[in-house]
Amino acid sequence: MKKAINISIDKDVLNILDNAAKEIDMSRSKLIEYAILAYQDKMDEMIADKRLDDIASGKARLISLDEFMRKTGLDNV
Repeated sequence: MKKAINISIDKDVLNILDNAAKEIDMSRSKLIEYAILAYQDKMDEMIADKRLDDIASGKARLISLDEFMRKTGLDNV
């Protein structure tokens, strides 16, 4: 199911986007959707790096599987 959103894009970037979409005969929306999906791996890497930094700085901590199972009550299932 598609959902409409509103975004603001720099005029020059929009021009590049429109030219590319025209060149490959694709709608602007479809090209943006493909670009986001293609960028997903990079976003995953950035999120993982932030989580590792949070662990290293003490902002977050890891727990063992046993502790997770106990805290969620899954050890009794």
